[in-house]
Amino acid sequence: MQLPDDYYRRIKPRLHRRIGGEVRLARRVLDLGCGACDLVRHLASAYGQEVTGVDVSGAGFPSRRHVSNGSRFHCLKRDAAHMRFAADESADAVVTLWALHEMAKPQAILREARRVLRRGGEILVVDFPRGSLAQRLWNEDYFGPAEVKSLLREAGFEQVRVRLIEQEQVMWARGYRPPARRTAGTKAQRTA
Repeated sequence: MQLPDDYYRRIKPRLHRRIGGEVRLARRVLDLGCGACDLVRHLASAYGQEVTGVDVSGAGFPSRRHVSNGSRFHCLKRDAAHMRFAADESADAVVTLWALHEMAKPQAILREARRVLRRGGEILVVDFPRGSLAQRLWNEDYFGPAEVKSLLREAGFEQVRVRLIEQEQVMWARGYRPPARRTAGTKAQRTA
């Protein structure tokens, strides 16, 4: 089946809804490589979430920072490898849409995402896979599913799952920051 050149533009609203469904229970969401903040606005509008978008360019950021339901969102021109503005464990979910392949230091960014993600929080990476229509259209270097799985695991995420969706033209990868490890403590601490 021949896919049209505007295939990704056509599926973008559906992907936004699918991402929203995945992270709908998260109160604080961080979107890394947010571009013009389209996903940020969608999540704030549809779910009333506190959403912060981060992008190194800042081009196309909206001038209005609230949506019709009154929810506010933020779009910051920053390097996602050094998110000094975000405290440890300050996000419930981290998302990156069509951006991981653009990041100069993906491993550093994923480690930083893990730092700001609360324990038990989810990371969701949605990108073009190697060999997809995107590769033919834009001739960029994309990761394969095994590479993304490895990157997420090396950054310290657990329960990592990667699959291809949308006629295998989109990679959907998710993982979780491990919960705090319980320590046994001493007998005196347990009985106190």
